[in-house]
Amino acid sequence: MRSVLASLALALLTASAAPAQDLPAALQAEIDTARTDCAAFENGTLDVPWEATTRTDLTGDGTMDLVLDLGKLRCSSAASLYCGTGGCSVLFAVGDTVTRRLSKGWSVERLGPMTVVLNQRHGSDCGGTNLRPCVEAMVWDPAESRFSSLAE
Repeated sequence: MRSVLASLALALLTASAAPAQDLPAALQAEIDTARTDCAAFENGTLDVPWEATTRTDLTGDGTMDLVLDLGKLRCSSAASLYCGTGGCSVLFAVGDTVTRRLSKGWSVERLGPMTVVLNQRHGSDCGGTNLRPCVEAMVWDPAESRFSSLAE
């Protein structure tokens, strides 16, 4: 009985280390790299909690896209392996296109007919220091298959 409970506990721990969705290859590659980097740092182990991935419509087309927030990954041997004063790496995946940004926080908002991804950036991206408020607005351009943006 004890071995059955131990096996069940191990299975639950292993399941919680995987993201909630099947990830596109580019995002899975990021997690694989993070796992390798974490292991190289004093033999750490990587935890990928459910909240590291978010499904949301980034383009306004009604299709759920995927966001991977590397700042929510946890390496057992490094408290801040994936973030710095500029923020954390966040990957916005629309189909096969992945857009990486440093982010101190992000949200998806409707602005009239457009869906806008608001991304809080380091103040130096807006000509100041870290204390200067700075937001980047990204809008999906279907003709170019990429986000267009303007910080400031």
